[in-house]
Amino acid sequence: MSDQIKFIVDNLNEEPFRKNYNLITFDSLEPMQLLQVLNDVLAEIDPKQVVDIREEMPEQTAKRMLSLLGILKYKPPGNATDMSTFRQGLVIGSKPVIYPVLHWLLQRTTELKKRAYLARFLIKLEVPSEFLQDETVADTNKQDISAMEEEKDQLIKRVERLKKRVETVQNHQRMLKIARQLRVEKEREEFLAQQKQEQKNQLFHAVQRLQRVQNQLKSMRHAAADAKPESLMKRLEEEIKFNSYMVTEKFPKELENKKKELHFLQKVVSEPAMGHSDLLELESKASIISRKKEAKAEELQEAKEKLTSLEREVSLKTNQTREFGGTEVLKGDEFKRYVSKLRSKSTVFKKKHQIIAEFKAEFGLLQRTEELLKQRHDNIQHQLQTIEEKKGVSGYSYTQEELERVSALKSEVDEVKGRTLDGMSEMVKKLNSLVSEKKSALAPVIKELRQLRQKCQELTQECDEKKSQYDSCAAGLESNRSKLEQEVRGLREECLQEESRYHYTNCMVKNLEVQLRRATDEMKVYVSSDQQEKRKAIREQYTKNIAEQENLGKTLREKQKAVRESHGPNMKQAKMWRDFEQLMECKKQCFLKQQSQTSIGQVIQEGGEDRLIL
Repeated sequence: MSDQIKFIVDNLNEEPFRKNYNLITFDSLEPMQLLQVLNDVLAEIDPKQVVDIREEMPEQTAKRMLSLLGILKYKPPGNATDMSTFRQGLVIGSKPVIYPVLHWLLQRTTELKKRAYLARFLIKLEVPSEFLQDETVADTNKQDISAMEEEKDQLIKRVERLKKRVETVQNHQRMLKIARQLRVEKEREEFLAQQKQEQKNQLFHAVQRLQRVQNQLKSMRHAAADAKPESLMKRLEEEIKFNSYMVTEKFPKELENKKKELHFLQKVVSEPAMGHSDLLELESKASIISRKKEAKAEELQEAKEKLTSLEREVSLKTNQTREFGGTEVLKGDEFKRYVSKLRSKSTVFKKKHQIIAEFKAEFGLLQRTEELLKQRHDNIQHQLQTIEEKKGVSGYSYTQEELERVSALKSEVDEVKGRTLDGMSEMVKKLNSLVSEKKSALAPVIKELRQLRQKCQELTQECDEKKSQYDSCAAGLESNRSKLEQEVRGLREECLQEESRYHYTNCMVKNLEVQLRRATDEMKVYVSSDQQEKRKAIREQYTKNIAEQENLGKTLREKQKAVRESHGPNMKQAKMWRDFEQLMECKKQCFLKQQSQTSIGQVIQEGGEDRLIL
């Protein structure tokens, strides 16, 4: 698991992601951030996946990612029950689910880019059944299918023609076999190249791992060489602090989060199926939480930036004070008062900032609520208009609203003049007359609108028919054009082949003519009675060269024989010379030794004996 995380972090830190993670920061990512990282990797493979998941429903995010992973042929480990766990883990951003997916995607990014690009052309578009009930859509779908079948038949016929043309070529079966073997070898070459690249990557990571281990070993040896009791104690204290932090803070938090996730999943399993209103409520809560989280993150970032700026300013002021030799550095009680004053200001600032953040969060909540209400109102209005159009009473809702407004006006007038029955009856009459006038005024408009709607439907149908005819005609012309282009291309290739064959034949004829002319001239010279001309013949020249080479070979053989016969004596003489040279060297050494001994005494040789006289 650690090697897997290291591989993911190393790839995310490189181009084109440039995330600048380390193992700790990557492992501490929240589920939403981890899902965003996964979405960024998927967006690098398929640009259509560039989405901010905070603005997307969790179910839509899971559905979109599962669809793309299915296209990319990703197979989660396990059986059907594990598949449901995989889907749930993808929804909640679980690390055991996200990490293997990231590792698999980053291992083969280039291959998956190609597969995602080709998928849009290879996947069949499913037309929903409710759309196929429309005659225009159904006819268009049938026409497309028929056009594709015609194109398929044309391709089959073209393949058959090519097969017939190939059958006329000699040894076509052998050539097809060789072409098939070539294709297999090319595929094998690509597979081996890919395998080689993977092994290079593995070697590169292994070398990096080895370097890291060597660096660690070097640092450990250096630390052991410079080890002192104080440094060892300090290092042990740091390790104890780190381990205590992991045991007392990080691991309990992770355990608590896991328990919360388990409790949440058990709660989800135990609860009944959620409706649309429940989903909307959860969406609103999630959006509120995400906005609060973002606001808190922004506050934390702003506080960090302010802290760094203040530290930078304090260091700058301190340096300036030291340069000028001043004594304005606060000490003792003044410094404590200054710190307390800063703390009070910081507390006030934090309160004000918190109030502003709450206002921002409340504003975001209200804005989101307003958007949801507007969206729901628009959907209801659209559905109402659709129903009115289907029923043939378009504008009825507007009339109904007008009537409700008039009735509301009537109720207000009734409340104001409820005590006067005469005024009330008159107002009722006025309102009834107004309603009847509105109805009578709207009746011809509605009637005319129905006629116009019917005419619009007829024109739309006629337009769709003309468009389908145009599309089919254009598709036919396009197929014919492509067919003619391919035939022209084939004829051009044949023309180029014939032209190259003609030039090759012409060159061969010219070469043969030159050879024939040389042969004729040689025959004339050879048959000629003139000895001077005969000597110019190539045959005579070759004969002369052969004789010269034979004489040369004979001379060399004689020399070789002489060398072989004199080899033994020559070697003996060379050995005698070497012995003579060694003897002379020995005498030289003896003479030099004798010269060096003259300072001590004199050597006299008598009777085969050497005597030294001092």
